[in-house]
Amino acid sequence: MIESEIEQFRQKLLSLQAEIQALEESAKETTKPVELDQASMGRLTRMGAMQAQQMAQEGSRRRKRHLQKIDGALRRIEAGEYGRCFVCEEELDVRRLSVDPTTTRCMDCVEA
Repeated sequence: MIESEIEQFRQKLLSLQAEIQALEESAKETTKPVELDQASMGRLTRMGAMQAQQMAQEGSRRRKRHLQKIDGALRRIEAGEYGRCFVCEEELDVRRLSVDPTTTRCMDCVEA
């Protein structure tokens, strides 16, 4: 992979990282504990609020996992190891990296 392609992936990863961090910051309000004051809301409303809170927490967990994958890809770029399969060490297809720049395995190793 040529240097300009790696730089494009680095910029894409940094942009994605900033976008996810902004989403995570804006979602902090929805993961706060649900107030269980029966005077202010009914049982079904509380259940809906708790369900929405659980969904928001799962979304936060997924964003954090994605940020970890992005950090790993950026570290691999800095180390000069980006774009290689972890298993067979072959170069990853640029098209595969275009779809998911955090990928670490080639199609052959994923299917094996």
